Amino acid sequence: MPWIQLKINTTGNDAETLSDALIESGAVSVTFLDTHDNPVFEPLPGETLLWGDTDAIGLYDAETDMAAVIAMLENEPLLGKGFAHKIEQLEDKDWEREWMDNFHPMRFGQRLWICPSWRDVPDPTAVNVMLDPGLAFGTGTHPTTAMCLEWLDGLDLEGKTVIDFGCGSGILAIAALKLGAAQAIGIDIDPQAIQASRDNAQRNGVSERLSLYLPNDQPDNLSADVVVANILAGPLRELAPLISVLPVTGGHLGLSGILASQSQGVADAYQGLFELDPVAEKDEWCRITGVKKA
Repeated sequence: MPWIQLKINTTGNDAETLSDALIESGAVSVTFLDTHDNPVFEPLPGETLLWGDTDAIGLYDAETDMAAVIAMLENEPLLGKGFAHKIEQLEDKDWEREWMDNFHPMRFGQRLWICPSWRDVPDPTAVNVMLDPGLAFGTGTHPTTAMCLEWLDGLDLEGKTVIDFGCGSGILAIAALKLGAAQAIGIDIDPQAIQASRDNAQRNGVSERLSLYLPNDQPDNLSADVVVANILAGPLRELAPLISVLPVTGGHLGLSGILASQSQGVADAYQGLFELDPVAEKDEWCRITGVKKA
């Protein structure tokens, strides 16, 4: 069905209050868009991160009387009479179909392809991971996931054990198994991620070699030949003592989910125990890799 979009510029401090007003005026949803297109990263529990200059966007049914909506919003102290706004008609589309049409198989490194189930596999002789976007983060489209997949493709994983710390969709653990790893372990704080990883492992025929744990359930003294953690810079720094003990001596560590500007802070947290490689960068994001010192 078609929709009407009402966009109002505000500030981070006022955005939540304006959101309530938009909902009261009949909006079925409200989203926030940074006026300067700056990224916002995962907030701490209970925290809402907004921008200094924010567009609040209310979505209304196409039959809504927008003149009445504007009149109602003019009574809000934040806005007042004649407040600046923009009203746009949104084209009626089959959004699911359009999204599927734009999601294609992607190649990472020399051998690895990530393929959605509704597309033909481009190279049946390659290492193909069948993965559909779903409950958890991780499809290969984000630069951080792409860099981790390329790194795994470049390692000799034959017979190795791999830990995917913050496994999300399970894409990295499953890719490692299909690249030759003997077993993989996925850890995530989100039960939906555990379920998504389990479903994707079954789809790829590797579920018997993938163990999945919430942090409170994971076995003591876990270790692996390769450890990859594609999460965020803050948690990577805070969890460095926990993550650093997971690779065996001579084992490989791969860290991502890091902006290039954050790389030094993350590297500082690990360089005491690892021989770190030069930082790899892609689209303002980076990957830090290294080998566990003796």
